[in-house]
Order: sequence, then C-alpha cells, then structure tokens
Amino acid sequence: MTAGAAWRDGARRVNSAPMVLLGMFMLTLLVSLPLSLALRGLIANHLGDSLFADAAASGTSYDWWQEFSAQASGLATTFVPSIIGFGAVLDNLQGILDNLPMATTIAGATAAWMVLWSFLSGGVLDRYALMRPTRTTGFFAACGTHFWRFLRIGLLAWLVYWALFQLVHPLLFDDLYPWLTRDMTAERSAFAVRAAFYLIFGVLLLLCNLVFDYARIRTVVEDRRSAIGSLVAGARFVRRHPATLKLYLLNATTFILLALFYALVSPGAPSGLAIWIALAIGQFYILLRHYVKLLFYASQIAYFQGELAHAAYTAAPPVVWPESPAAESIGNA
Repeated sequence: MTAGAAWRDGARRVNSAPMVLLGMFMLTLLVSLPLSLALRGLIANHLGDSLFADAAASGTSYDWWQEFSAQASGLATTFVPSIIGFGAVLDNLQGILDNLPMATTIAGATAAWMVLWSFLSGGVLDRYALMRPTRTTGFFAACGTHFWRFLRIGLLAWLVYWALFQLVHPLLFDDLYPWLTRDMTAERSAFAVRAAFYLIFGVLLLLCNLVFDYARIRTVVEDRRSAIGSLVAGARFVRRHPATLKLYLLNATTFILLALFYALVSPGAPSGLAIWIALAIGQFYILLRHYVKLLFYASQIAYFQGELAHAAYTAAPPVVWPESPAAESIGNA
C-alpha cells in the first residue's frame, strides 16, 4: 500500500465514524471548560465596575490587557494577546521548539487530557482497525482492555520525550548554538544555524512520535500485552517500511494546510458580533484539528494492515442470524 492510498483509506475510516470525532471534540471542551470559567472569574473580578469593563465588553482594550498582564499570576498569565486567532497556533509551536515551560494549571489540564485520551484511544484505534461500528459496549470494552497497556507505553514515551527536552534540547540550543555562533557577525548566519537545530530536533520528535504511534497500533491490532515488545515491534516496522515517514509527512502537510487556512480566515482582534464569529471559527478549527489527529491514526492503521495483514485483520465476522428452519420459524413468529 502506498502512502497516498493509506491516507485516503484513513480518511474514509474517520468519515465512517463521526461520533468518534464528536466525542474527541467534546472531551477537549469538557477538560478546558473549568479553566475557561476560572479565567472568566479572574477577568470579571479585575474589571469590576471600572470604565475598562465597558470597553472590554464592546471590543479589545489593550490598555486594560497590559494592566491585567502586569499583575497576573497562575492561570491568568495564559491570557495574553497571542491567544487571538492564528497567534495561538504559533505560540504553541514556539513553546514546543523552544521548550518553554507551561503554566502549572495548563500542565495539569494537559496531563488530565492525556490520561483520558490514553483510556479512549484504545477504543478509537480498535474502531478504525475493525472498520465497522463497535457500539458503546464494544468501544468501551476496547478502551478498558488497552488502557493499562497504553499507560505503560505512555510512561516509556514520557521518559523518551523527557530526555529529548531536558537533555538533547539544552545540548543543541544552550551549548552548541552559542559555541557555533559566538564569532558570527551576520544575523542571518546565526538564524540559519538555529533553523538547522530546529530541524534536527523536529526530526527527532517526528521519529519518536512515529515509533510510539505504531507501538500503540500494534498493541491494538495484534493484541500485544508487553509495552516494550510493542515499542520494539513499532520501531522495527518503521525501520522496514520507509513509507511510514512519507505517510506521516503527508498527514503533517494536511495539518499545515489547515493551519494556513485558519491563518487566512481567523480575525485579529474582533469586537461586537465579530467576537462570536471569531469564536465559531476557532471552534471549527479545533474540530478540524481533531479530524487531522484522527486521520494520523486511521491512515497509519490502514497502512499497517495493508502491509502486514488483510483488511479484516482484527475484524470478527458480523453476527448473522443463523439460516435454519428453526430460526425462520422464530422470525416469522
């Protein structure tokens, strides 16, 4: 199977299960809603009955925003101008590439989301592998079966990513970068070195993410119980099938095109009715971003099954009423 065929097959699998996409969107909304309400309370307390309150209600007041940011702490420090529109996408990208620390509250919400996703992802991958409805019982049965296995894989992933961000990233940007650029006089030369280090670090992240994705896929499709065994099998599959990298880049290109589209349609600092339009556009972008995330998994499952198994690799035959005279009599009754 080619990367393009796997991508198209993955899109069909995601399209055939709209409730999975809707459930993932609702999960994100439920995790973020408490933080949003808490931040709303902080903003309301700061505004009170001041003159800034009317200005903030009708549009964006940068004077008040600067005042609020100056005294912000904890969750309030996340309320910055970069959260508007496409700036949030760039802010998240910068946070990853520059290894910027998260606010404690955001880190806690992210950890909660990851635990919930570890539970639900088993059912999601099982649904895409079977290519047929599993209903509520079958979905949550798969979630429970693979939850502890995915937690062990997640622990290994945490160790690997910790090494990348706490050891490799400082080595590249805190040690090598200053040493290589200390005698440079051209800013563009220093930028080229930094861009090269970003590329190196990004490739390492990509490869690790790719291996862990196929480790989870092999856990579900082959009913593996060992986290280390799944990780080794995932790495072996990636090494033997270079098209996995092509498929990953194809999915990444899909996300980049989505992000560019969002950059074109997202407003800057809206006011009045435009605020609600901006909110709707942002939520639609989040929904499509979840679609792309699910497309990553579904297309990778499609490629794995196309290379090592037939289409019904894990799919049990659908339950069919036996054709017999007794069954016919019961049906007629």
